[in-house]
Amino acid sequence: MASEQQGIEPGLRQRLLEEPDTILSDPDLMRALLTADEPERRPNIVDLRGVAMDRLESRLSRLEDTHQTVISAAYENLSGTKQVHRAILALIEQWDFEDFIRTLGTEVTDMLRVSTMRLVLETTAESAAASLQRVGEVVRVAEPGFVDAYIGQGRDTEPRRIVLRQTRPGKTDLYGAGSDWVASEACLRLDIGHGRYPAMLALGSDDPHHFTPSQGTDLLVFFGSVFEQLMRRWLA
Repeated sequence: MASEQQGIEPGLRQRLLEEPDTILSDPDLMRALLTADEPERRPNIVDLRGVAMDRLESRLSRLEDTHQTVISAAYENLSGTKQVHRAILALIEQWDFEDFIRTLGTEVTDMLRVSTMRLVLETTAESAAASLQRVGEVVRVAEPGFVDAYIGQGRDTEPRRIVLRQTRPGKTDLYGAGSDWVASEACLRLDIGHGRYPAMLALGSDDPHHFTPSQGTDLLVFFGSVFEQLMRRWLA
């Protein structure tokens, strides 16, 4: 008689008694246990346990989603920090100015995982422009006022330090041949020393979501600040 009332295989019963967490951690099993007496329940009885269970499951699901989002954001931030640090070290290791500039278009571009990069330097001296352009296509020489106009897109407002935005391919020729496929960009306004025109680092990506206005800019601010100091040292 006791065996018939028990209604469960002894080995399985013993395992569940020893490891009750296997039931508590399984939402389907918990729901089955809580609704086991539903056939005996009157139709006009409100199942408060079921309502509570549904709400708890909903809250648990939201917490799990939040947990995953936080972990993902932390991982991306750590990954981004490592990329910026590696890029800065690659610049610091250069002993020649031309190599320093060329590294922007090679190693640094790869390390920051962007498609192309440009260093825009404003100058009125033709000799300086010719010298800078010998470094390669990573350098773009422009007339005074270009940087603020490009960052502000022609608007008469105080230029921001960093702008992240989507852009239409072919809208600008800043990136040379790459202008036809650059879909988002980060523009970093640079102060390279007293008495000098402003400069700009432009990072272009073929992914329209790589740079968006809603993203944080702390790492780019740090990278831009270090690059400013390095440029001042080279130009001093």
